[in-house]
Amino acid sequence: MKHIEIDEELYQYLASKTQYIGESASSILRRLLSLPADLSEQKTATPKKIESVLVQSSSSDNTPLIHQKTVATLPRTAESVFNYINKEELATQRGVVGRFLLILSALHRVHGEQFSAVIEIRGRDRLYFARSEQELAESGSSTKPRQIPDSSFWVMTNSNTTRKKMMITEVAKALGYQSVEIEKIRDLL
Repeated sequence: MKHIEIDEELYQYLASKTQYIGESASSILRRLLSLPADLSEQKTATPKKIESVLVQSSSSDNTPLIHQKTVATLPRTAESVFNYINKEELATQRGVVGRFLLILSALHRVHGEQFSAVIEIRGRDRLYFARSEQELAESGSSTKPRQIPDSSFWVMTNSNTTRKKMMITEVAKALGYQSVEIEKIRDLL
């Protein structure tokens, strides 16, 4: 891997063109320059290790700044929620409930049949997920059931952000994500 120096403006431009979390700078540049995908990246079957990348830029008064950015990339062949979540789309969601539903919808799209494991995730006294609005409504008062977009599953949305993060964490665990990935998914909320 080669290291290059870029100014802050170019760094921000490149970061704004990221399509999914963990996308490498090389992948972004290949896409922007219409170059073919790096075949060695596509053939790898194991996740790339987490790397620290030093990026040097300069401030408005030309003082050199060094940024350290940690990058973790998944193999291109691995189906991952990060391939389906668009940061811009997340940013347009009104509030936590919108982001919560978008993340769950992306997880459902990626994992299809495996997603039914969410039915087992529940609180002490109430269901978090169900196959119908009525089933959730009957599990407790004021559950505010919402259908997960593009799925047949419903989720309770009347909980605080901490509880929603816990629910996302449990869903990601049930779907086989590693702890580093789970943390990134949870932080999207």
